Amino acid sequence: MPTYISLTNWTEQGIKNYKDTLDRAQGAQDAIAALGGSMREIYYTLGAYDIVVIADFPDDETATAFLLKLGALGNVRSTTMRAFSRDEMARVLEKAG
Repeated sequence: MPTYISLTNWTEQGIKNYKDTLDRAQGAQDAIAALGGSMREIYYTLGAYDIVVIADFPDDETATAFLLKLGALGNVRSTTMRAFSRDEMARVLEKAG
């Protein structure tokens, strides 16, 4: 299943309600599972981003649908990247010749 890494920042709304962050994370985890994916890890970080999430989704469309729904709630904004494991990268390199 494809893996995605999301670099996430709280919005003004999200930071005002920071005490709810663990409940919101559980809601996100449940929503991902309902779409057939899984949240591997969530980290609360210092620096340029407030939260880093590593999740698996069945495909790009499902990942995008989740991120649209999450963003619409207004608590976070994210930059998400498709991540490739070592084995996946080996297949990419093989195709590249």
